[in-house]
Amino acid sequence: MMLCYEGKLSLYCFLGAMLSLVLFYGSETFWFERKQDLWTKVALATGYYVALNLIIRIRFNPRDYQIAVRAAFLGFVLSAGIVVFESAEEKYKAFGIYATLMALFHYSEYLGIAICNPKTLSTDSFILNHSIHYALAAAASWVEFLLEVQFVPEIKTFKVLWILGVLVCLAGESLRKIAMITASKNFSHIVQFERHNEHELVTHGVYSKMRHPSYVGWFYWSVGTQITLANPICFVIYAIASWKFFHDRILMEEITLLNFFGEEYIKYQERVPTGLPYIHGFRMEP
Repeated sequence: MMLCYEGKLSLYCFLGAMLSLVLFYGSETFWFERKQDLWTKVALATGYYVALNLIIRIRFNPRDYQIAVRAAFLGFVLSAGIVVFESAEEKYKAFGIYATLMALFHYSEYLGIAICNPKTLSTDSFILNHSIHYALAAAASWVEFLLEVQFVPEIKTFKVLWILGVLVCLAGESLRKIAMITASKNFSHIVQFERHNEHELVTHGVYSKMRHPSYVGWFYWSVGTQITLANPICFVIYAIASWKFFHDRILMEEITLLNFFGEEYIKYQERVPTGLPYIHGFRMEP
């Protein structure tokens, strides 16, 4: 399958920003004879990222710039996460893992749509501006992490939580991306209220095991980020808030799916669960 122009542009800029890692780790080998201190290498990598953004701003038209600057930002965040994990004190390393997971998730959302359903592709496909609630939840997790680093730093150094959190995130993300690819042109980040001619009910593959695998994957990825950060408060809040969000989202989406597919979807509901605990979706009254 050929990657569309926007997908290629995003990939080039994402990988281009990750070249900041070459500057960070290669400065001593390729450019300088004497050993560089950490902050000098950070300045070199950051300077490269700033220069890349200037090139992007000059090179591309406004539409392409919005794609390129977001992809480059995520590439730089991923690179920064690797540096934090490798170079920071033990108590901060979990945040480096978290930053890497966040960057991979948001960039792969855009790339996934570029591959499976490019007609619906937009800058919103990065889901960086998903909602104010999403932004506040992320900020709350950062605040909790930093506060606990100061007052109970020992809980941030449990490597078993890092490993468990990464495994949960990768499992959730993999499930979501498999769902996107399986649904192909039927997948969209936006609930559809009008049925298009090419819109089909997908019931094969992972959809034969659960009706909403992309939401299941996102739910567990969300909770997994807080396991990685060892954030006990946000772990509980994320679990409850994510469950409520997907409960309401599935309810709304299944009303439209019943309107689109009628009896076919009712039979599908009877055979296959939603995939999320205690969420049953919208049921037609007998």
